[in-house]
Amino acid sequence: MNEKHIGIFGEVLFDQFPDGQKILGGAPFNVAWHTQAFGLAPCFISRVGNDAAAEKIRHAMQTWGMVMNSLQTDVDYPTGLVQITFNAGEPSYDILPHQAYDFIAVESLDLASQYEIIYHGTLAMRQATSAHALEELKARHQGKVFVDVNLREPWWQAERVAQVLELAHWVKLNQHELEQLQPLHTDLKAAMAVFLARYHLEILIVTRGEQGAIAMNQFGETVEVAPTVQLAVVDTVGAGDAFSAVLLLGLQRGWSLQVTMERARDFASAVVTQRGAVVQDLSFYQRFIEAW
Repeated sequence: MNEKHIGIFGEVLFDQFPDGQKILGGAPFNVAWHTQAFGLAPCFISRVGNDAAAEKIRHAMQTWGMVMNSLQTDVDYPTGLVQITFNAGEPSYDILPHQAYDFIAVESLDLASQYEIIYHGTLAMRQATSAHALEELKARHQGKVFVDVNLREPWWQAERVAQVLELAHWVKLNQHELEQLQPLHTDLKAAMAVFLARYHLEILIVTRGEQGAIAMNQFGETVEVAPTVQLAVVDTVGAGDAFSAVLLLGLQRGWSLQVTMERARDFASAVVTQRGAVVQDLSFYQRFIEAW
């Protein structure tokens, strides 16, 4: 497989913390950042404003060695911003409306490119322009689709999410999101089995915070992983994105589901010991690269 043909579509933004510090973020950007460090050279498809924040993003991507030819510029809307607050250690997100990533333009996409995998979340579909661009991109896509569900109020609609899930091969979401999209079952695995069959998925991954994560494949086989104990947690922002990045790596490289889940757990456990969702130090990734 050509490891350069992974398309990652969606938002890039700055997470603004209560102390005023701004850190690069956005789930698709975080996943692209991590997979770049792991050698996948993804094509990151997004849109930024014509502002100072965009310059910081371009500089960071260039320094990190990321390809920028699919990063669009918008002269009308600002680079994305999310204001983060914490309650009992859990992050809460105020996702501002009308951001540049809402207006990813189909006419600026390289629709001739073929990807082994397209990764996207659900936030970038909240506005019709980006949603249309994603639909056109996937209409020409012949590979796998990895959907990372991210239900942020009020920016999602159940019908639209269902339409996206019907085109997915792999889906990741947290337990609360599963309960929102799927009628409650007393048993989590039973709910997962119904959800997986409903959308004809190959693999469904449900993250459970401190309880770890569970994956189920199309044959009903499950893999469970528990988080690393006694972590020096700095913040949990981006932990799910770190997990997704290694799931994507495992899908692309053909690792077993067991190995993929264990490695995703290990990497996400390391990321929560850092501030923010991305780590700007390649040596942080080196021990994982050597171990894997």
